[in-house]
Amino acid sequence: MLYERIRNLREDKDLTQTDIAKILNISQRTYSRYENDERAIPIEILSLLADFHDTSVDYLINRTDIYKPYPKSNHNNTSSQ
Repeated sequence: MLYERIRNLREDKDLTQTDIAKILNISQRTYSRYENDERAIPIEILSLLADFHDTSVDYLINRTDIYKPYPKSNHNNTSSQ
């Protein structure tokens, strides 16, 4: 199952689907559909979940087994000329 890790991470924190749905500002039904792989998770929601669980989107979607998140980039890097 593609999104098995989001369920496992939620359960590891003893949170319900309703708890996570409130954090994401979505309905429990929508979150349930994400967890059960009945609906694709939008990148914005995946990013929020990765931040919440302190991991990477790649970990959430099984592209890596490394739990540690990537270093945050500094999008405010501007050079003066």
